[in-house]
Amino acid sequence: MEFIGYIASILIGVSLGLIGGGGSILTVPLLVYVFKLPPVTAISYSLFIVGITSLFGAVDNFRKKQANLNLALPLGIVSPATVFLVRKHLVPAIPENILAIGDTWITKSMLTMVLFAILMLAASLSMLKKTTIQPTGTTTIHKASDYLLLGLFGLGIGCVTGFLGAGGGFLIIPALVVLLKLPMKQAIGTSLLIIAINSLIGFGGDIGHYEIHWRFLLFITGIATAGIFIGTFMARKIPGQKLKRGFGWFVLVMGIYIIVQEMITLSQ
Repeated sequence: MEFIGYIASILIGVSLGLIGGGGSILTVPLLVYVFKLPPVTAISYSLFIVGITSLFGAVDNFRKKQANLNLALPLGIVSPATVFLVRKHLVPAIPENILAIGDTWITKSMLTMVLFAILMLAASLSMLKKTTIQPTGTTTIHKASDYLLLGLFGLGIGCVTGFLGAGGGFLIIPALVVLLKLPMKQAIGTSLLIIAINSLIGFGGDIGHYEIHWRFLLFITGIATAGIFIGTFMARKIPGQKLKRGFGWFVLVMGIYIIVQEMITLSQ
């Protein structure tokens, strides 16, 4: 089973390379259901794996001039700061037993996975929805309200990343495309940079709270990093809309599977 998990780890990087997001949506279920890690630990590990993998992808995109650092500034400041505060102070303060339903307790781990599954369903519907956005290639911000709106997006993305370990690529890319009119390739490259900053700062907030098995963590990260170069290569060969919809269906199935699993656990 673990061997399958190692092979599946490639998909983490492939997803990030193809669509600039979705890495954590694969990583957390993989660590929980295949490698049997507690959800809170899996989220912490996910932040490191996705952070390092995205960083390699961001550097590659920057080298190819497919990342816009200046326009990422509002997201790149507000979002990581929010992630760090959530991981450092709020997540450790949440009790393990949250709510009693009869003789059954809703635990922190169970709630985390259910919320993560809901996030997956929302992400899948977003990816399956046909978009009519046609980026103009404009790469400037004209109004102060654009910065304010991006700052608010950064706050929301930081909360999602902090609580659920998701880098927020499926939220970041629409913000870059719709608000800043970035071409899709630039949006993906810029998204990877923001995901890397968010995830690694979030992981930094976890240090001291959880035991870290570095050998395992670095091994999975290495496999995922190889995957991002595969994904980047495939992105040049396959139409982006087809990739987006195919991944959307996969994420939808995974989200439903997690909810079913947690409901079975609750009923036992």
